[in-house]
Amino acid sequence: MKKILISALLLGVIFSSQTAFAQTDTSGRTEIYRATHTKTTELKHTKLKVNFDYQKEQMNGEAWISASPHFYPSDSLVLDAKAMLIHEVALDKNGSKSPLKYDYKNDMLKINLDKTYSRNQDYTVYIKYTARPNEVKQVGSAAITDAKGLYFINPQGKESGKPTQIWTQGETESNSVWFPTIDKPNQKTTQEIYMTVPDKYLTLSNGVLKDSKKEGNNLRTDHWVMDKKHAPYLFFMGVGEYAVVKDKWRNIPVDYYVEKEYEPYAKQIFGNTPEMIEFFSKRLNYDYPWPKYSQITGVDYVSGAMENTTSTLHSTMAQQKPGDLIDENRWEDVISHELFHHWFGDLVTAESWSNITVNESFANYSEYLWNEYKYGKDFADYTLMKTREGYFRDPSNVSKDLVRFNYHSREDVFDGVSYNKGGSILHMLRNYLGDDAFFAGLTDYLKTNEYGTGEAQQLRLSLEKISGKDLNWFFNQWYYGNGNPKLSYTSTFDPVKKMVTVSIIQNQGQYFQFPLAIDVYENGKPTRQNVWVAAKSKNDFSFSITKSPDLLNIDADGVLLSEITDNKTPEQYFMQYTNSKEFLSRYKAVENAADNASKNAVSVKTLVAALKDSNFRIRIKALSGLDLSKPDQQKAALAEVEKMAVNDPKTLVQSAAITALAKTKDKKYLPVFDKGMSAVSNAVKGASLGAIAVIDPSRVSALANQIDLDGASDDLIAQLLPIIVKNKIEKQMPAIAQTAAFYPFIKFQNPELGASAEEAFNWIMGSDNLKATENLTKVLTQVKSQIGQNPQAKMMIVQILKEGLAKKMQVLKANPSSPTINAQIDAINKAIEAYK
Repeated sequence: MKKILISALLLGVIFSSQTAFAQTDTSGRTEIYRATHTKTTELKHTKLKVNFDYQKEQMNGEAWISASPHFYPSDSLVLDAKAMLIHEVALDKNGSKSPLKYDYKNDMLKINLDKTYSRNQDYTVYIKYTARPNEVKQVGSAAITDAKGLYFINPQGKESGKPTQIWTQGETESNSVWFPTIDKPNQKTTQEIYMTVPDKYLTLSNGVLKDSKKEGNNLRTDHWVMDKKHAPYLFFMGVGEYAVVKDKWRNIPVDYYVEKEYEPYAKQIFGNTPEMIEFFSKRLNYDYPWPKYSQITGVDYVSGAMENTTSTLHSTMAQQKPGDLIDENRWEDVISHELFHHWFGDLVTAESWSNITVNESFANYSEYLWNEYKYGKDFADYTLMKTREGYFRDPSNVSKDLVRFNYHSREDVFDGVSYNKGGSILHMLRNYLGDDAFFAGLTDYLKTNEYGTGEAQQLRLSLEKISGKDLNWFFNQWYYGNGNPKLSYTSTFDPVKKMVTVSIIQNQGQYFQFPLAIDVYENGKPTRQNVWVAAKSKNDFSFSITKSPDLLNIDADGVLLSEITDNKTPEQYFMQYTNSKEFLSRYKAVENAADNASKNAVSVKTLVAALKDSNFRIRIKALSGLDLSKPDQQKAALAEVEKMAVNDPKTLVQSAAITALAKTKDKKYLPVFDKGMSAVSNAVKGASLGAIAVIDPSRVSALANQIDLDGASDDLIAQLLPIIVKNKIEKQMPAIAQTAAFYPFIKFQNPELGASAEEAFNWIMGSDNLKATENLTKVLTQVKSQIGQNPQAKMMIVQILKEGLAKKMQVLKANPSSPTINAQIDAINKAIEAYK
């Protein structure tokens, strides 16, 4: 599972609002222990026959559940079966059915078997049922915003422009909405599914398509078979009109199911998949273990993506066009994340949700591994930096253990600790053990537990087995503890002994022990010192040096997950930038320079140097820190920025350079901006439009429609929002609706952008634009699960919706014959109802 927050732009906004409105929990809830589910039954095989009622949004199903007692003799079978109608339960012996007594209540189906069965004595139970996903009562989470398991998208075709689809979402325990099972991660079973659908639709499920048979009435039955065991939450069905773009890895089929509009771009989006499979297979010394790999997109998907075994489901956010893809494939990290789950999550599955780290932390870290291999260490280190920022952004993360036995809801573990912190910890573990031991340990973990389950302790044992090192100290503080080091440091120089003593001070409550890289600068050049910090408040380390050091760079290799208080001068940051090989040290220096360029000439010098950095993210950061309206900065940087605006190999850098040039307000650059409006790149187009808006605003309205903002990045939307609102560009109204929805929250962090967002909100709600209103209300409904137990935030969102409703009522009053305004009012009322 890759959780995607509603908008990266709003990530900090939501979390900061939670902090601002934090209150003491007065629920009286006592701490509990979430034990691993007790296995009384061992699932062996699940056979399903299903067809769909598109009018009622229900599924007719038949299930044959083959099982046996796990260890102790048993005369019953207890299955999860949420919101179903149960029509028949029988024992099936070679096709002959004998009725069985059963009790069905509280979403649990208890079946009395015909006798007491012993361990490994198999039986098969037949169940005829109707799945009713719209009757499900369970709710979603920040990672998975809904939990009804089976989703009918535009089933009657009434929504113009939206395809008709069916897809399923099982994690955590939602697949038991559409088939009876033991819906726990420590169960493993083979499966087969017969799916009967209208012949115009394609189907996708786990495993391979064994047979496809034409039925009457323009129907077809597809038979999918999965002959390797996997967990019930990973079962999947997808139905719809798709284009299938075929690829392969070795002799394994690799297919991409996309909406037909995106067929020409499918290989640009997903085409690195075979290379990823090869890389991960070799890195893990364990070949991809499944018979195929398909990826499919789902409209209105309730998360980012899901690693259903052999059939990953992606949000339609994956679908991008050339204008986006030329800038960057923003979905590539998700693609690697879900693929890596096919080893960590699907092959070896977390035995309990408390141990979700052995699924999600590895998938998070796979993004680093792929980027490091494909694009280099600097590129990967940027990934790691953003991952850590996500962890630190939510203050509540600091109090959560990585392995968590006291969660309130199983959905709660899909957070910045299990993903972001967990991935960062694996990077530390890799650097401590070394690549050979680390990856050999992962291979041992996979081979020891293949087609079964795992937990953090089993990971520890495999790594210890390979490395010969005791790792209890590491797992106790990083997996079974919480928080992270918060460091400050001082130094003293002894001119007689020619020694500098560096004191590392831990400022958090619980002390950590860890290896630490310190660069000690003498005459402008660094010497790397690797030390061991003990679990105490202050650690002193002495190094030989001829004079007081020019600079100390703590955590110079950027490995440690920590917060470090620095008091470096601009001169020291310039020295750090020009002499550090590591991405993070260079980036921090440029970040500081960007903050101080208006008041310090050395900071400008750092930015100018960084314009030629080999890493495009650093070049972008340097450009963002320049103000070319200032004569000193113009003199130092203008010539280089002019070249970058036209010739930089990265379109995102060209975009940043155009934005920097716009600050000059010099009309001589209009030809550059006009040329940018003809670029393929949406980022270059957007920056060019913004620049023209500064210098020649009368032309904006005519140019704004040239940019396709459907699915555009958050950065581009934020950049163009004021322009779209000011010029009332009607075509772009739906694209900005998501940002407009959160205008009160945005004001906490960015008052200027918040004001534009509020203006956009009033414009949308005072209009008769159905698509924009649907986008706005949809995102406010989805965010319900992401704000957690925050009554103030919920109150604010309801207030936003009520304000919108009042404005829509005025629109209705002025235009009572509108064919769409009532649908908009219904959408707003539905969103308000969701918060009750």
